[in-house]
Formats: sequence, structure tokens, C-alpha cells
Amino acid sequence: MTLRYLFAYMLFALILLPVFSFAQSEAELQQQIEQNNAQIEQLNKEIAQYQAQLDSTTKQKNTLQNKISQLDLQRKKLTASITVTKSQIKTTEIQIQQLASGIADKQTTIEGDRAGLAQSIRSLNETEQQPLSISVLSAADISDAWQDIDYIANIQSAVQTDIERLAQEKKSLSESKATAESKRAQLLKQQQTLASQQGSLDATRRAQAELLAQTKSQESTYQKILAQKKAQQESFEAALSNLKAQLNVAVNPSQITPAGKGVLHWPLDNVRITQYFGNTPFAASGAYGGKGHNGMDFAAPIGTPIKSALGGTIAGTGNTDLVRGCYSFGKWVMVRHNNGLSTMYAHLSQVNVTQGQSVATGQLLGYSGETGYATGPHLHFGVYVTAVTKILKLGDATKATTPCAGAVMPVPPISGYLNPLNYL
Repeated sequence: MTLRYLFAYMLFALILLPVFSFAQSEAELQQQIEQNNAQIEQLNKEIAQYQAQLDSTTKQKNTLQNKISQLDLQRKKLTASITVTKSQIKTTEIQIQQLASGIADKQTTIEGDRAGLAQSIRSLNETEQQPLSISVLSAADISDAWQDIDYIANIQSAVQTDIERLAQEKKSLSESKATAESKRAQLLKQQQTLASQQGSLDATRRAQAELLAQTKSQESTYQKILAQKKAQQESFEAALSNLKAQLNVAVNPSQITPAGKGVLHWPLDNVRITQYFGNTPFAASGAYGGKGHNGMDFAAPIGTPIKSALGGTIAGTGNTDLVRGCYSFGKWVMVRHNNGLSTMYAHLSQVNVTQGQSVATGQLLGYSGETGYATGPHLHFGVYVTAVTKILKLGDATKATTPCAGAVMPVPPISGYLNPLNYL
């Protein structure tokens, strides 16, 4: 084979590489993505409409019918949100499929490049091993010899160019792989969100069923329960402030972590504080037995995921509504942390953890509700000094008589309540 033919062969090996077309498949996948995005946009409009209606109903009189309407709207909003998340998951899966096809295509190209490049280098090495004098003497004339030498130089340049192209394709493949891995991580996060949203939907369904069973679908019964909640709450707060001597222990500052921003994380994603700690205007109006609010309240529609403010161990869970006539914390969870603090989450509609379980920061504990003393859905969040807090029947801790005497709950002395804002 002459050098000219060799040069032509090598250029063929370097340039005419296997080509695989995914044009039709890519177009179909892109069309599915666009359809999903259009559906998501429409659903987001519906979700905004449901939220506007919810905002409107919450301003209306607190009646059983309005409460049922709120729960229905919340369920419709959650159902739409679940559909949005499913569409987002589907879109991510399609994008991963696109990336996988692109990566496979790029890998095939690289392998073809590598094979052609290897063959070219072998042929070039064989040619370069021939002495220049022999190449000149074997040529038909001097002109052909110099042309062959030029071809060798061109081949060397082409090989170098192909090496650089191969390196760029390897870089592109690595970037595509990193993007695909990022998409998979996003997909896992979306799946976790979906599970949480489905749990929220279950919580609202259960809350509605319990409300209808409790009130027997009668407005008069619902209003009677509201009045009982208000009356019993006053006796409950009085009992908390009238503890027995063995619970009135002093707090040792060395047993708790110093106050500081970020010691605890917010227990829910969207924060709107409706009542602060201590002597709030509501407390000054006569609530809480004149002792101030022992935690913070956050607006949280029924079914809102409630998360642990810090890693720790579930110290206990309970439901004070199981004690007839007791309106206090309702369904609650307490997490004991390793820094001398414990956090309390009350008025939940559903509890998803058990006593003794280890939890991480941000882990789902349950879903918000309006169990216990709550005339509207919210989260009561408290921060307690672990060393002086006991989980027991309220009747074992207080001197006062109360319908909640048989209800199990966390009970600290007044000095054991801390302002959550000092740690959030």
C-alpha cells in the first residue's frame, strides 16, 4: 500500500465512524416532556384557585359546614399537588432516558474513535519505521517521495486532532453522566415528596371522618364541642401551673445548650407564626391561666408534614383526646435531643413515629391537625429542658383537679419551658 492510499485509508478510519440516530426517539420523548409541562402548568393554576378558596373559607364563621368545606378543598389541593409531583417524576424519568440514550450514543462514538485511532497509529508507526532513504528510493520519482512525506505529516496532524476530539468526547460523556446522576437524585427527592403528599391526603381524610363521627354531622354538636374545648382548656392550663412540689425543680443552665440561632431547624417548610412564646396579647387577654404561652404556634393546614427540629430519639407520643373531656395537646410527639433540649409537637392529625425510635433532623414525625385544644388547624411547637421534663399522667403531677388527669403528656415546671425563637 502506497503512502497516499494509506493516508486515504486512515482518514476514512478517523472520519467515517459509526453513527446512530435517535432523532425519532428524541422527538417523541421531548413531546412527552412538553405535554407533562403543560399539564403541570394547568394543575398549578388549579392549586392556586383552591388556595384562594381556602383563604376565603378560613375567614368565615367557624361552623361544621365551613370546616368540612375546608377539608374538601384541602383534599382537592393535595390531590392536584400529588398529580403535579407524579408528572414531575415522569418528566424526570424521560429526561434520564434521554440522557441515557445520549450517553450510550457518545460511548459508542468514543469506542469507534478509539478503534480507528488505534489502527491509524499502528499503521503510522509501521510507516515511520521505514528509513527516509528507502522511502525516497522506492518512490517513482523525487516528487512522489516528497508528497509521501507531506502525507505523513498530514496524517500525524489528523491523528493529533482526533486525539483532542476523543478527549473532548470523554469530557462530554463525564458531564452527561454527572447530569444523569443529578436527575436521579432529583427523582428520588420528588418520590419522597410524593409519599409525604399522599400521607397528607390520608391525614385530611382521616380528620374529616373523625370530625363527622365526633359531631354526628350536627352543627349544634360541633358548636358544643368548641365551647367545651374553651372551658376545659382553661382548667388544663390552671393544672399545668399548679404542679406538685416534686416537679418544681430548678433548671441547671449547664444541662442545656446555650441559646443561638440555628441550634434547631424550623419544624415545617412554610413558616407563618400565629402566636409567639410568653406573654402574648392572647395570653394577656386571660388565656393560659395568666402564665403566658408555653410554646409557639404555626399556621399549618391539616395534613402539613411536621418535621423533627433536630436529630434525636422519640421520647414519647400520645393522644390526650382519648381521655373523655380532656382538651389539651391532642395527638403529640416529643423528641429528646442530645443537647439538653426536647421538642414538643402538638395538635397533630397523624403521628408517624413510635417511642424509642431514632430520628434525623428534618425527618417526618407526622401531620398537622387540630386535635386537642385547637379551634383551627395549627402546630403547637414547644422547647423543653429535658432534665426537668417528665412524661406522665397529668394527675400525677398537678395539685389541681382536671378532666385531663388521666391523659399522658410531657410535663415540666414553668422554668422548664424555653422560648423556641431563642434556638430557631
